[in-house]
Amino acid sequence: QFELGNLYFSGVGVNENKQEALKWYQKAADQGHMEALSKLGKIYEEGDGVKQDYSMAAKYYLKAAEMGDANAQAGIGFLYSKGRGVAQDLSEALKWYKKAAEQGNARAQNNIGAHYRNGEAVEQDDTKAVEWYRKAAEQGFAAAQNNLGWCYKNGKGVEKDYKQAAEWYRKAAEQGFAAAQSNLGWCYANGKGVEKDYKQATEWYRRAAEQGYAPAQRLLGWCYANGNGVVQDYAQAVELYRKAADQGDASAQSNLGWCYAKGNGVVQDYAQAVEWYRKAADRGDATAQSNLGWSYENGKGVDKDLAQAVEWYRKAAEQEDAFSQFKMGRCYELGRGVEQDNAQAFNWYSKAAEKGYAQAQSNLGVFYADGIGVSKDIKKAIEWFRKAAEQGNATGESNLGYCYEKGIGVEQDDTQAFNWYSKAAEQGYADGQFGLGQCYAEGRGVKQNYAQAAFWLSKAAEQGQVNAQYNLGTYYERGRGVSQNYEAALSWYRKAAEQGYNKAQYNIGVFYDNGTGVSKDIDKAVEWYRKAAAQGHKDAKKRLEDLGRD
Repeated sequence: QFELGNLYFSGVGVNENKQEALKWYQKAADQGHMEALSKLGKIYEEGDGVKQDYSMAAKYYLKAAEMGDANAQAGIGFLYSKGRGVAQDLSEALKWYKKAAEQGNARAQNNIGAHYRNGEAVEQDDTKAVEWYRKAAEQGFAAAQNNLGWCYKNGKGVEKDYKQAAEWYRKAAEQGFAAAQSNLGWCYANGKGVEKDYKQATEWYRRAAEQGYAPAQRLLGWCYANGNGVVQDYAQAVELYRKAADQGDASAQSNLGWCYAKGNGVVQDYAQAVEWYRKAADRGDATAQSNLGWSYENGKGVDKDLAQAVEWYRKAAEQEDAFSQFKMGRCYELGRGVEQDNAQAFNWYSKAAEKGYAQAQSNLGVFYADGIGVSKDIKKAIEWFRKAAEQGNATGESNLGYCYEKGIGVEQDDTQAFNWYSKAAEQGYADGQFGLGQCYAEGRGVKQNYAQAAFWLSKAAEQGQVNAQYNLGTYYERGRGVSQNYEAALSWYRKAAEQGYNKAQYNIGVFYDNGTGVSKDIDKAVEWYRKAAAQGHKDAKKRLEDLGRD
């Protein structure tokens, strides 16, 4: 009866007929046939030809397990571990796994390894986990081969060895085990244990993705988004991200949100971006939490809400997300969504800076340089400016240039100042452009060249750099590096004056006082002199006294 059931189940010698197989298995099981009972347990566990029913699976497995069937012992152990068809009981699960493992059952050996790996009903022990994984892996059990590869990849219970990891992943992958195929793809994508090869990576990702394995769908989507191993195709990336996202893969949900935010592969839709970010964020995905914080900070897809922004940045920051740690520092520094607190700002900048986040390193340098939230320490300021600058951070480059220019914390060096200002200026950083313009104007670190000075001051001034706006005004007034143009001079003075720059306010007063480039107008001159005088400009005060308008 049991063998006849096998023939119908597998379709050997007869047409495959799961219902007929079930009938014959049941007849054998009713007579206490151990293997038939075990087979029925497996059929009900997997829902193969019948409606999945864990209670029925547990009933049949338990009968066969008590008769000594190793597969049933492993099966009932698994049901106890997951609480399927029986109350969850990890100790009971382990008991049955051990009985099966003593008979050499690979599934049980692998699952005992998982108990040791996770510290479930036993003391956590990676070394013992590896021992059990290896027993099962050497029998060709794909899940164990994958788990053993993971241990080698992460150095858990064994010395980290990417080559060994890749070898074990390959053994499982060649058996069609989706997780191992995805993991082997990761090895190829990152050149870990194998030569880096994106085409091989995408091939293995694709095999796993076609089995519906969500992490592989996401990783293959990432390859399409970045053109790694395949022609860049955002639409394909979105399709794959969506498949994984619909299975609850948080990283895929986050990536899909990013596609909507950027309009890559889909019509740009910030509201959709926020919806996907939130799904992932609620699952604890740090990148999504960070992106959701950004959405609230900038009012993209949601109403602007700085308190909500801080809440989500904090969640991501507490998961060690460097960008969010930087943003927390920024929020505390500026009092955005939280009460202003320089000590807290320093703390969060420090965390992000230690992780190598360049802008945080530069900001931390400013805090040390100015004694903000920490005792002033120029040496540490220079260290952090340099770390940021060496990563190509324009703020760090400009700040380091300024230190060399002024001899702050380093030996004064015009050449070094010029070099660092140049790097920042080429990236479009306004303060660096101003510094470079001054180097050309004064011949510091480079041959004096007023035309070049005017060129760089113009770039900085157009970005609103107030010192550059004022200096450019003087260039146009005097015809230095540019053709003399009083109208242009007045325009740049006005831009600087509107930012409260008292020298520019005074110069506008002089223009109206003397009728330079404008009709002479003492009342307007007095208006601008008073603005400058209110900010302590001595010549403005004196001129007001001379005019009897102080």
